[in-house]
Parts: sequence; structure tokens; C-alpha cells
Amino acid sequence: MYEDEKLVCEDCQKEFVFTAGEQEFYAEKGLVNKPKRCPECRKARRRNNRRERRMYDAVCSKCGTQTQVPFKPVPGREVYCKECFKQISEAAPAADAE
Repeated sequence: MYEDEKLVCEDCQKEFVFTAGEQEFYAEKGLVNKPKRCPECRKARRRNNRRERRMYDAVCSKCGTQTQVPFKPVPGREVYCKECFKQISEAAPAADAE
């Protein structure tokens, strides 16, 4: 039913193939518009649109080292560095099994 189709990228003007498999995938997902960009330009666009994650300074509640976390620490709530968080996470399944 679907056949490979050659399209021209809106950004780089290179020709790319919109494969039958991709067309089938688009149809399954209910997407009606053909891609306007080649796979490389789509990838670059997604990479550029990704926002930088803001990091906040904090002190680990367990070991006291200075660390950074991807959320704003709330007074009275514990914050852990990567190492302590990993230790606590690994120990939690063992505690649940008891």
C-alpha cells in the first residue's frame, strides 16, 4: 500500500526518502502531514530545542558534602548526593522484601 517517497528537506534542501515503513508508522499514529525535514535536521532541531536543566546547590543530608540537584531544595526535606542516593535506592528493595 505504501511506497518510498522522495522529499526535500525544508532546512538543508537535501533530498531524503520517506520510507514505506515510516509512512505506515505515521498512519498508525494518526499523523497526516509528511515530514518537512530530513532525519539529520530533525535530530539537530530536537537537540537544539532541548532546554538546559537548571541545577541547584545543596548539602547532602547523609554525608554533608556539597552537591547539585535538579530541583529546588525545600527546607526540612532531605537531599542526597548521587552516591548517597544510590546507596539508599539500592538498599530500599532489600528492605521491601523483608
